[in-house]
Amino acid sequence: MKLVWHLLAACLLSIPAIAQTATLRGQVTDESVAVVPGAKVVLSGAGRLSKTTTSGNDGSYSFADLPLGSYTVHATAPSLALRQAARVDLKSSTQTLNLLLNVSAEKQEVTVEDSAGPAVSTDAASNASAVVLRGSDLDALSDNPDDLLVDLQALAGPAAGPNGGSIFIDGFSGGELPPKNAIREIRINQNPFSPEYDKLGFGRIEIFTKPGTDKFRGTLVYNFANDKWNSRNAYAAEKAPFRLNETGGTLSGPIGKKASFNLNVIREWVDNGNVVNGVILDSQLVPLAFTAAPVAALRRIGFTPRVDYQLSTNHTLSVRYSYNRDIVRDTGTGGLNLDSRGYHNNALSQTVQVTETAVVNPSTINETRFQYFRPETVSQANTPGAAISVLGAFNGGGNPLGRSTTTQKNYEFQNYTSILRKTHSWRFGVRMRGTSETSVSPQNFGGAFTFSGGLAPQLDANNRVVTDSSGQPVLINISSIESYRRTLLFQQLDLPGAQIRQFGGGASQFTINAGDPIVSGSQFDLGVFVGDDWKPKSNLTMSLGLRYETQTNAHDWRDLAPRIGVAWAPGGGSGRTRPKSVIRAGFGMFYDRFSLSNILTAERYNGSLQQQFVIANPDFFPSVPTRPLLTALSCRARFNR
Repeated sequence: MKLVWHLLAACLLSIPAIAQTATLRGQVTDESVAVVPGAKVVLSGAGRLSKTTTSGNDGSYSFADLPLGSYTVHATAPSLALRQAARVDLKSSTQTLNLLLNVSAEKQEVTVEDSAGPAVSTDAASNASAVVLRGSDLDALSDNPDDLLVDLQALAGPAAGPNGGSIFIDGFSGGELPPKNAIREIRINQNPFSPEYDKLGFGRIEIFTKPGTDKFRGTLVYNFANDKWNSRNAYAAEKAPFRLNETGGTLSGPIGKKASFNLNVIREWVDNGNVVNGVILDSQLVPLAFTAAPVAALRRIGFTPRVDYQLSTNHTLSVRYSYNRDIVRDTGTGGLNLDSRGYHNNALSQTVQVTETAVVNPSTINETRFQYFRPETVSQANTPGAAISVLGAFNGGGNPLGRSTTTQKNYEFQNYTSILRKTHSWRFGVRMRGTSETSVSPQNFGGAFTFSGGLAPQLDANNRVVTDSSGQPVLINISSIESYRRTLLFQQLDLPGAQIRQFGGGASQFTINAGDPIVSGSQFDLGVFVGDDWKPKSNLTMSLGLRYETQTNAHDWRDLAPRIGVAWAPGGGSGRTRPKSVIRAGFGMFYDRFSLSNILTAERYNGSLQQQFVIANPDFFPSVPTRPLLTALSCRARFNR
């Protein structure tokens, strides 16, 4: 009997000890403070205790029901690992340990699980339309930056709102798309109702570039293509020429013990023939079909160095610079556009990005970011003078753009803080952006003549008017090229403009812009947000957030944008089998900004800075009248109406 009482007392005394368990949770990030989903986290303790889990799409991981004591935690991901295992002493019910992974040597492993199956999660970023591309997934995308952008936009699908999707490079809006060799990870359509972003997440593309490595590594890429296997365009007399040479490479490695670098270089030579197919007049003013394949030549160079420096144990600084120049000769031809409508385009963009990351404590991370982005574009028409459009036949004369230039200066500052507290994951911050632009656009300052054909007298083989039995001209519908032919023909015969029009010649319309081609302006916008991803249960996540938007120029000071998201996994509670489905619902308010380009357009065409003159049935082709004469002709046309 005494033995029974002793056993009962021992069991009662052991109950508090059994109940004293702890939970360890945290978030896995890399050196750029981007979350690392799918990271393998291993926990080891006394008595050969070992547990393994995988971080979710938001980088979070957790271990539950752990005995109190000391543990060792290690985490790995493709090309990433902890520098050294982390040690933690569990003394309370819930503790937080964030893990920062660094670039490691390449190692490939294949793990086969007997219980493999579709994995779903209630994490806010694990919506069904989300796509994460990294490692070998990126190999299937195009190497060319322009084609890569098209691929990503196709994967993202249509965006909500009139301004299309948004692209973020290392957390910054705008900027130039980096070469594929510089990309570490791409995330598409994650968490559409996040208060961190001003637009609905559908169509959103987030790109993260590679940091430096602990050992020297490099790659070299060369692509070549020509028109050997291309088929001839059915509307071209000969095959359009094509030749492509692309070369690029990356080099990364350490700079001392606390810094590393990553350098990407790209160089392209592309000669591409544009097929022209129209109808022109020969030297005898006889219409004939015309085909040609003028060549547009692209020369592109770009380089992007990035340096990561560990300021201290808890502070990391990343600096990235991007330089891209595109020079295109003889572009703008093709279709009905003849060689004379070609133009040169010279585009230069430079970007500087600075990011400072501070691990305030094991559960708090602060990110401070700054970006300066300066794109410049110069477009120069090959041929000066008025443009000529013979509808359905050809477009010749000068290019209406003249010499156009655009220079932008974009500044962006961000400060974001992430806090992990038990079942809450808080994120809040501010984004401030400033943009200034100077645009010189003498669009159609040289004028444009349009020939459209219409009802005109019939001419015989000797270009004389055919009359009926009563002596009246026989009227027929003539084409635009015939109207143009008659204009040139009767000008050679020194007929006045009014008589040429009686014979069915003359342009149907003349347009020209005049005034000041220069316009400039600036704009500033502000976005403040706070959000919380709360997990009241293991199979339930509630995302609550609020964002405030405002800007100068066309502004509204009341743009509050609440965001709500719910993700529930039926049958996925603690201690049950892994769920196979998640039900999601969301609500949010979003505001589309009135861009600076719209402000500049409104200023340019305000009726005083620039004026447009439209003269119907002008008799002065090919001469361009002076502005006083245009004003008189325009007033006379309004008076006649």
